[in-house]
Amino acid sequence: MPLPIRTQTPSGGISARRHGAGFWMIAAAFLTAMAFSTVPTPLYPLYQAYDGFSTFTVTIVFAVYAVGVLASLLLAGHISDWVGRKKILIAALGLEVAAAALFLTEPSLPVLITARLVTGLGVGMLTATATAHLHELHSGHRPGASPQRFEIVSTAANLGGLGLGPLLAGTIAQYFGAPLFLPYAVFAALLLFSIVAVLLTPETVEVRSARPRYRPQRVSTDHGDPAGYLAAAVAGFAAFAVFGLFTSLAPGFVGGTLHQPSRALAGLIVFAVFGAAVVAQTLSSRADSQLRRRIGLLAQASGTATVAIGMYAANLPSFVLGGVVAGIGTGLLFKSAIGAVAAMAAPPKRGEALAGLFLISYIGLAVPPLALGVATRYAPETVVMTAFTVVVFALLAIVGLLSRKADHGLNREPAASPPDGNSEIAAQQGRN
Repeated sequence: MPLPIRTQTPSGGISARRHGAGFWMIAAAFLTAMAFSTVPTPLYPLYQAYDGFSTFTVTIVFAVYAVGVLASLLLAGHISDWVGRKKILIAALGLEVAAAALFLTEPSLPVLITARLVTGLGVGMLTATATAHLHELHSGHRPGASPQRFEIVSTAANLGGLGLGPLLAGTIAQYFGAPLFLPYAVFAALLLFSIVAVLLTPETVEVRSARPRYRPQRVSTDHGDPAGYLAAAVAGFAAFAVFGLFTSLAPGFVGGTLHQPSRALAGLIVFAVFGAAVVAQTLSSRADSQLRRRIGLLAQASGTATVAIGMYAANLPSFVLGGVVAGIGTGLLFKSAIGAVAAMAAPPKRGEALAGLFLISYIGLAVPPLALGVATRYAPETVVMTAFTVVVFALLAIVGLLSRKADHGLNREPAASPPDGNSEIAAQQGRN
């Protein structure tokens, strides 16, 4: 049986202020690492021109990154519950620095594949750990306060970072020269600053001298609300499937079929999708959770369909509009998923519960884009995108059904007090 690990809480005003400052430092480090993970997105056509590989190879490179994320989530995404948040965050950021160093050597395919694998390993360690750390720093800084700040900042750092990386990389590549060198040099420096920020942040896990026996991450719905956890997991899978489409194949489609080779434009489109997700999350903070979920389901479904229409018509505005609307939907659904899982899990298992959510979400980031890449070798892109849209519709229908079941369960049974005694936060997050 895993030994209980207590979350540290601030004992006075100075400690609370340290938790508040640490909250923003971890958010900045989280944002930087996630932005670095998508730096190659608008640069893939340049790698293709340099090394002469196909669009399908781009899909393989992207899948290697996702495999790294999944392996890291499975093996190390949950152990910050045992060894502390800061140790895992520093190790993860160190891997990101190593990946940046690889990117700076040469732009060949073997180096690209290796660097993407190392990037994925770092991201897998970081996502659940940083999210859990933010949750605890927020609670330490503002005991009893609404969880809205945590939900907004954690998902904005995650999704906003994924969108910011292509925007910065595309702009640097388009206007400042050395397109396969300078973006990585800039982010290498930012990642080193991020390590310093983590070192200055309070630890939020009290590590016992006797640690539980190591085991890989388990994906379990046993976190207080099985139907709610499963709904969050399927929502994460569907959201990251759409994000995977835009961070892998979309830049090539824009440069090829739509005849828009600008790296800055490719990065801007990806940024618009993720930016729409972040804006939607921010503006919906005070919305009723059920209304927010319904809007998210409708927006992701209609946006994905509009992307497919844009591809059929080879129309850039329709393609971008669909991506923005789909981004709004995925942002709303993923925000609710993060808040619900963080609330339903007991503190000693919070990292594990979030790691399970991210594990399933990143399977969505890996498998559907890889399947799309394989399918485009045998069928037109428009046909493949139509099939992808049907799959997304089916996933969203499952989310709706599971969410309704979870809501009925909450209505039948009074919410129990959470392990940390903060019933107000748990009740509000659990309804998400």
